[in-house]
Amino acid sequence: MITNFNQLDLTKSYTYQDYLSWDFPERVELILGKIFKMSPAPSRYHQKVSRRLFRFIDQFFIEEQCELYSAPFDVVLKKGKKSTVVQPDLCVVCDESKLDDQGCNGAPDLIVEILSPGNSTREMKEKFLLYEKNGVKEYWIVDPANKDILVYTLNKEKKYIGSKPFVAGEFVETQVLKGLEMDVVDVFRE
Repeated sequence: MITNFNQLDLTKSYTYQDYLSWDFPERVELILGKIFKMSPAPSRYHQKVSRRLFRFIDQFFIEEQCELYSAPFDVVLKKGKKSTVVQPDLCVVCDESKLDDQGCNGAPDLIVEILSPGNSTREMKEKFLLYEKNGVKEYWIVDPANKDILVYTLNKEKKYIGSKPFVAGEFVETQVLKGLEMDVVDVFRE
C-alpha cells in the first residue's frame, strides 16, 4: 500500500485498482493512467461559487431521480485501456446503476468544473476532450475570474457544441436537465 505521495513514480501509468490502494492526504486525479496532483484547497471565492451552484442545482432535484455530488467524489471513466479517475467540482448522475460506494462508474449527465489559477489549462483542454470522448452529456466551465460560464452539450455526433459565454444579466441554462436555469449574477455574487 502506498501511504506517501512521494512513493509514486510520476512517469509510470497507473490503474484504477492502484488508485484505490493509495492512502495519503493529497488529492489526485488519474487521467489516462497518469497522476495529476490537484491544486491546493480552492480559494474562498471558488468555494462560494461552488456552494451557490450546489444549492441551486440541488433544489432543482428535490422531485427528480438525479443526484448531485460535489468534490471530492470519484468519477471513473473507462473508455480505452488507460484508467481515468477525476473529481469534478460538481456532477449530476441520473442513472443510479452508475453509482457505487466509491463514486460514479461512467459518464455523469452533467459535470461542472470551476476554474482555479492552477488548473485552467487542464479543465479547458484535457478534460474537455476527456469528457467529450466519454459521453458526458453536458460540461460547464465556470470562470470566477471572468465571471462567465461556458456550456458544452453533446450533439448526435458525440461532439460538444458550445454556447456563447453566459455573463451577468443572463440566465445560464442546461439542455440536458430541462428547466434548470440560474441567474449568472447570483452565481458570482461577492
